[in-house]
Amino acid sequence: MIRCECSKDLKVFTCNANRPLAEKIAKHLGIELGALRVERFADGEVDVQVLESVRGADCYIIQPTCSPANENLMELLVAIDAMRRASAGRITAVIPYFGYARADRKSGPRVPITAKLVSNLITVAGADRVMSMDLHAGQIQGFFDIPVDHLRARGVFLEYFLKNKPKDLVVVSPDVGGVERARQFAARMDAGLVIIDKRRPKPNEAVVYNIIGDVKDKTVIIVDDIVDTAGTLSVVANKVKADGAKKVYAVCTHGVLSRDGVDKVEHSAIEKLFVTDTLPETRKPSKKIQVLSISHVFAEAIKRNHDGSSISEMFK
Repeated sequence: MIRCECSKDLKVFTCNANRPLAEKIAKHLGIELGALRVERFADGEVDVQVLESVRGADCYIIQPTCSPANENLMELLVAIDAMRRASAGRITAVIPYFGYARADRKSGPRVPITAKLVSNLITVAGADRVMSMDLHAGQIQGFFDIPVDHLRARGVFLEYFLKNKPKDLVVVSPDVGGVERARQFAARMDAGLVIIDKRRPKPNEAVVYNIIGDVKDKTVIIVDDIVDTAGTLSVVANKVKADGAKKVYAVCTHGVLSRDGVDKVEHSAIEKLFVTDTLPETRKPSKKIQVLSISHVFAEAIKRNHDGSSISEMFK
């Protein structure tokens, strides 16, 4: 447990999206969660009230914008506004999972860049800083006009696999966009790197064209940031297994696993899928899915930010 010499003006609050994670973070910090009421009016509008003084305090609001994304985003915005109007000294939006991150560019004509829109909303609501983990695209940090602390879950996965390091290991990037993420993981594991040449004929559907690298008689770890419907993950896992891989594991920071995602994992070649608790565990249970907590990472980042220490030093 992280026991910090926190001054009395550090306050951590949570909305409704992932209270268990917020409670773990507060426990690591050795403090109680702040009193925040987040409810609904009869017509469904978000109703928020801060139930303790935050005047001049360093406030952190923990709220992933996961499903239901619009509801959880609105809770965060209203909570930020409530803190601002209550004269909080500094407001940090702690967003373990940043929703709408996949709409980070104009992928076609007449489409929005929703990640930028959400960034603007959070800034205008009154946040002074944002803290998030494994953003889908690094450029999202630049969408904000306020500081962004981009945390990494890589160390949590590495800690597990370095204790249980398989032989003849290769790390697989499921697409070209994730190569840097997979390369860093492979470097720490002293493993080879394999890249999947993948195409998406339509959303949530993937087709593998080529495997760049050798997986025959290897233990494979597929590294990605988000597993949503598990379509890509299952296709890649089945492909590398068909090409001779001995065992297939996967690590994904954000285990969205919507629709029949859990079933796809269950019926794929994946031995074990490791995810973190950035999202609440509301999905269908599976023996193939193991959750590793990143609460201590957020707690350490909050402590360092509160004390004015370097956060980047955490990941060296």
